Amino acid sequence: MSDLKTKIKLCAFADEADSCLDGQIKALRENGITLLEIRGVDGQNIADISLEKTHKIKETLDNNGIQVWSVGSPAGKTDINADFSAEKERFVLMLEKGKILGAKCIRLFSFYGTGGKKEYRDEVFFRLSEFVRMSRQYDIIPCHENEKGIYGENAARCLEIHKNVPDLMAVFDPANFIQCGQDVMEAWRMLSPYVYYGHIKDADSSGRILPPGEGIGHIADYLLDFAAKGCGVLTLEPHLAEFVGLSGLENDNNKSNVGSLNFKNNREAFDCAADSLKKIIDRL
Repeated sequence: MSDLKTKIKLCAFADEADSCLDGQIKALRENGITLLEIRGVDGQNIADISLEKTHKIKETLDNNGIQVWSVGSPAGKTDINADFSAEKERFVLMLEKGKILGAKCIRLFSFYGTGGKKEYRDEVFFRLSEFVRMSRQYDIIPCHENEKGIYGENAARCLEIHKNVPDLMAVFDPANFIQCGQDVMEAWRMLSPYVYYGHIKDADSSGRILPPGEGIGHIADYLLDFAAKGCGVLTLEPHLAEFVGLSGLENDNNKSNVGSLNFKNNREAFDCAADSLKKIIDRL
């Protein structure tokens, strides 16, 4: 047995396998994954799901042995010039849902519309600090995800964020760095002290999403360092096929290069990514 199997727990965005909860549970169980990063259910983003429905989701997941690891929230995927009060209200509701679901973490972003300009630094840091403050009240760990088009697009700006916003952790996404022209292992060396958990998706030099290990994401090296650091949880985020809710997750100017490979359906794409990741772990 690979030593990595004892050090890494697999999680997944199961809405990429199926939009409905039953299909998500089936995909997780048949792939031997017991942790969920919840993002979409029945075509609704977690930001839009009611508290009543959240309780029902929790009950169904419990009955099937699935635990919510993180809330895959869209917090911070809004324009920096937009009114922040509405975003704060939405974030509190997602934290309430996270508490209901028993989530350990909530992922968030550092706002569109900054262009990486220094004039936005203080506002970005203020808003992220507010997210941290609110998360602390719910005993949920806030984790910033690097993403193209936001302030924390490259490793240098992510590092700047973490040095200026105490208690904000990182969720590390290799493919997102590739799509921004950032070397993945350079980013890892800079940000690993702040990483709480990771995402797994891979891409080639053009930004085209590929199964884990087939791109330039240094996935094997990343996994070895990730396990050595003791991070623990990796969320599979295949992005190998279009799925319900994808368009609502992206800024019009920063679309993912998804769907270049041919799969019969979303479940087949999800299974392909899961199999590719497991093979890498088995080899290490």
